[in-house]
Amino acid sequence: MNYLITGGAGFIGRHLANRLAALGHNVRVIDDLSAGEKEALDSRVLFTRGDVRDQPKLWTLLHEIDVVYHLAAKVSLPQSILYPREYNDVNVGGTVALMEAMRAIAAPRIVLASSGTIYGDQKRQPVDEQVSPDLRTPYAVSKLAAEDYIFTLGRHYGIEAVALRIFNAYGPGQALPPAYPPVVPQLLSRTLQGGSLVVYGDGRQTRDYVYVSDVVDALIAAGLRDDLDGEVINIGSGVETSVNDLIGLIEEVTGRKAHALYNEEQSGGVRRLVADVGKAERLLGFRPQKSLAQGLRLTLEEDERFRALLAQPVV
Repeated sequence: MNYLITGGAGFIGRHLANRLAALGHNVRVIDDLSAGEKEALDSRVLFTRGDVRDQPKLWTLLHEIDVVYHLAAKVSLPQSILYPREYNDVNVGGTVALMEAMRAIAAPRIVLASSGTIYGDQKRQPVDEQVSPDLRTPYAVSKLAAEDYIFTLGRHYGIEAVALRIFNAYGPGQALPPAYPPVVPQLLSRTLQGGSLVVYGDGRQTRDYVYVSDVVDALIAAGLRDDLDGEVINIGSGVETSVNDLIGLIEEVTGRKAHALYNEEQSGGVRRLVADVGKAERLLGFRPQKSLAQGLRLTLEEDERFRALLAQPVV
C-alpha cells in the first residue's frame, strides 16, 4: 500500500513510517522539521521537507496514496496557552488544507492522530468516547476542531475519516526540549543525571502512559480497516498511573535514586485521566502489548541518550 504521513519525522510519525517501510509499503513523509528528525527515518521512506498547509506540495505527494496519516501538529499544552493563534493556524488550518488537497486528488482515507487531552478533567474514570469534552487548553481545542473538520469535510468530499485519541505516548527517540518537555523522558533524564525531579502537587495525579509501538499498532490497524468512517477511538494502555508510581518504576528500571521536589500544584491541572480502550479492542483488535515497566526498559535500551547516561558512573 501507499501511505503519506504528515509530521512523519516527529516522535510517533517516524516510528510509524519506519514500521510501514519495514513491512514493505511505500511511505512518503512531509515534515517541516520544527520538531522532527529526518535522520531517524528509514532510508526507504521518501522524505519531503514542507509545511502541511502547502497545498501544491501536498498535491504532488498525495497521488496514488491509499491512506493519509495526519500527525503534523504543534503539541505542547502550556505553549498553546501562550500562542493560541499559532496552534490554531497549524493544527486546525493544516487539517483543513490537507482535506482540501485530498479532495483535489481524490485521496480516499485519513487517520487523524488526535489527543486524550480533549477529555480534560472527568469525574468518571476511565473515560470512554461518549464522554463530553472538557477543553482545558488551546491545544485540546485545536484537536477537537481537527476531528470535526475531518468528519464534516470527509462527508462532503467522500473521504473516509477516523480519529484516534492518543493518550500519553512515550518511547525511544522522544524529543526533550528545554521548555515544556514530556514527562517520561524528562524524569528518565533527570534521574539518570542525579538531578531533582520537580513534582507539582502531591504526585498522586494520574495519567495513561502508552508505549509508542502500541500506538503504531493501532494506527496501522485503523488504516487497514474499511468500516471505521466517522469513528473516534481511544488509544492508551488502559492503566492509570500516578506520578509517584511512575517515579518508583523509573527508580526500579534505572537502578538510580530519584530526588523528587514537591511544589505547589499548578492551577487548571487535570487530576486523573485514563483511557477506556474497549472500543479500540472491538474495532481494531487493539490490545496494548507493553506494560509501563517494559516500555521504560525498552526506552532505556533503544534510546542512545539514555544508554549513554546509564553508562556513566553514579556521582
